[in-house]
Amino acid sequence: MKIKHAINLSKGPKLPKTSRGAVFAMKVKHAINLSKGLTFFFILGLMFAYRNFSLGPWVYLALHGTYGLIWLLKDRLFPDKKWEQEVPLLQGIFAFLIVNLYWVAPFILISSGSVPPPPLVAAAISLNIFGVFLHFASDAQKYYTLKYRPGLIAEGFFARSRNTNYLGEIFIYTSFAMLTQHWLPFLILGAFIGIIFIPNMLNKDKSLSRYPEFDDYKKRSGLLFPKLMGAETSQPKKTAIDNNIS
Repeated sequence: MKIKHAINLSKGPKLPKTSRGAVFAMKVKHAINLSKGLTFFFILGLMFAYRNFSLGPWVYLALHGTYGLIWLLKDRLFPDKKWEQEVPLLQGIFAFLIVNLYWVAPFILISSGSVPPPPLVAAAISLNIFGVFLHFASDAQKYYTLKYRPGLIAEGFFARSRNTNYLGEIFIYTSFAMLTQHWLPFLILGAFIGIIFIPNMLNKDKSLSRYPEFDDYKKRSGLLFPKLMGAETSQPKKTAIDNNIS
């Protein structure tokens, strides 16, 4: 974005504005994508800064660094519409800093020299793979279903859980926290769940509750964790429901 240097602001090209009229705007996804893209290099930089090239940091780099790169690929293939919203530049910078709270985990792991035992490493890798599968596959289902058949998504990854994508993301960041063997990354993840994830899930339920078929779907699905016990019901009719809240 080009910033004017002229004193007379009445001349020259107009600067982009948000829907609220704020100058110097940016999309939310740009702040998030910048953080995701820098994660690999941030972790690698920590490894060189603390000269810690033990197993734990390498595994963490592979998991968290790769996750950030996959996120960027996901944004190109099946992006989330909610991240297309424009916000003032300062708000975008704030979002970037908030997302970077997840960088506390690799900092603790690498700077402390903590060595996670092999069984813990194996458990973290397993949970991470499971989380990546749930997170990205369910997001892909949501994106392409709504693209070609708008309606309530109550099958596939969303048959038993209404927020499988959030469940996968929680698994991913839990695996990162496990490798640090420290309470702070778990606290940060808990804050994200309580302040961002749960309110978004409840708002989604509130939005979809206007439709009669949602009551039937809600009875056989869990808000976050899958409801494994419940009667099978017929698929909902096609209705113009906005599932992009999640």
